[in-house]
Amino acid sequence: MKSPVFVAIALILGAIAAFLAASWMSDVQPSGTKVVIVTQQIEAGKSITADQVKSIDWPGSDVPQNSFSNTVDVVDRVARMPLIPGEPVLPGKLAPEGSTGGLSSIIPDGKRAITVRVNEVVAVAGFALPGSYVDVLVNGKDTRKQKFSRTVLSRVKVLAVDQVTTGDPDKPKVVNAVTLELTPQESEKLDLARNIGKLSLVLRNELDTSTVNSSGARLPDIVYPHSDRSAIPAPAAEANLCLRNTGPEEIRGTSRKHVANP
Repeated sequence: MKSPVFVAIALILGAIAAFLAASWMSDVQPSGTKVVIVTQQIEAGKSITADQVKSIDWPGSDVPQNSFSNTVDVVDRVARMPLIPGEPVLPGKLAPEGSTGGLSSIIPDGKRAITVRVNEVVAVAGFALPGSYVDVLVNGKDTRKQKFSRTVLSRVKVLAVDQVTTGDPDKPKVVNAVTLELTPQESEKLDLARNIGKLSLVLRNELDTSTVNSSGARLPDIVYPHSDRSAIPAPAAEANLCLRNTGPEEIRGTSRKHVANP
């Protein structure tokens, strides 16, 4: 006859095994909650079609928050960002209801889109693609007609190149215009900058969130890279020096010297 202790232990172990099996089955079997996912690549600014999404039983209990359960709720909505197959469609990835698509549908609230003309070099040889982040430099002359280059905007998002809002990073494209995502104040700054000099884009790592705080570079920084700026004559001082050295000269043999004006 079996000991009551052994029977009790067997019952406990059996209950534990049944509990673990039930937990495992709940993780691998459908939970019964429907979630709409993407089945085909969806471009930003494009309306979602019925063949690009489907509703599935979401496995497990961790259902994406605010997810859609029926495809009719997302069909004809405009994607605010690129969507890839397998990911759930969430409200934050869609433009507001009633949006007609295009560039205006992917501009976040409080931001603006401004387009600047560029050439293939200024546009980082075609590697500034939609979704990239760039710094904007202006090269011009100050009030003393001295050349300078300075970063005027940091970590600006590229919304489109030419009229394309998507891009393949493996296929850089030479473009004539780049559309940037800016705040209203940044838009004013960029508009002024492009009217006082030439603009250049500097591609940056998308995870780099730092801000460029630089006084810029000037001609002496290139001509006299190892000199103290304070020791370099200012343009006005150079002009005065030239004026002091002009006038009559007295030449005797191989020597020469300036003489006072008569």
